[in-house]
Amino acid sequence: MDMRKNMSNYTGGEYIMEKIMEKLQEMLGGTAGNIVGAIILLIVGVIVIKLVMKGLRKLKSFEKLDQTTTRFILNFIKWLLYVMLIIAVIGMLGVPMAEVIAVLASAGVAIGLALQGALSNLAGGILLMILRPFKVGDYVEAGGASGFVQSINLFYTVVLTIDNKRITVPNGNLMNANVTNFTAEEKRRVDLVFSCAKSEKPAEIQQCILDAVAGSKFALQDPAPFARISGGTNEAMEFTVRVWCNTADYWDLYFELNQIIVEAFAAKGVQAPALRILNEKA
Repeated sequence: MDMRKNMSNYTGGEYIMEKIMEKLQEMLGGTAGNIVGAIILLIVGVIVIKLVMKGLRKLKSFEKLDQTTTRFILNFIKWLLYVMLIIAVIGMLGVPMAEVIAVLASAGVAIGLALQGALSNLAGGILLMILRPFKVGDYVEAGGASGFVQSINLFYTVVLTIDNKRITVPNGNLMNANVTNFTAEEKRRVDLVFSCAKSEKPAEIQQCILDAVAGSKFALQDPAPFARISGGTNEAMEFTVRVWCNTADYWDLYFELNQIIVEAFAAKGVQAPALRILNEKA
């Protein structure tokens, strides 16, 4: 009788343990399946996003836009796709989206404060695309940096200096600073000052400068070149020279004018300003 009771108890306990193990296996199996599915979704999603971005870059619609707008739109689409992928992965893991949204909403203030600088840069990037103070390839001076704009991203702008240094400037700083765009217009003016001895005849010096400028292939004749006395000292006369050129030829004209005007002065025998010597008594 006791043996039957013991067998009955053992069989009942074994049954309960089997049920518990089945339940655990079911739960672990579902969780493992979700994790595996999420990993597969993440890998496939990344590959799909790369293929989509590659296809978008080849669209003829983007060929009609300038390089700055194209890069900005593509960066925005890429970030948006990755956000959608992350949301899909979270859903695959079985996390209720209502709870996720509630957590994000409750943490919104803290996240906003922590990402205040990043959000400011994002807003700056959007405003840069709307207001368009410069585009890729322009030579600018802004935010403590000067150089050619290499790229405009969502949060920052990359500037390449003349000596090939790469400067990353936050977009928020650019929108809160003065921006000087040296290549926005088709024409630029080179302004220089030359000196000669006060004993020289101003009209002859003026004509000498204009004749030298006329020999430059980079100088434009409309507007006409300008050369006039703009100041002086007891020993010297100063002539301001202003010559217009195409923006792309600015530096070529700048260095050429410095050379050809000095050479013209030398050929004409123009005297340099006398040096004032001060004798200081001890």
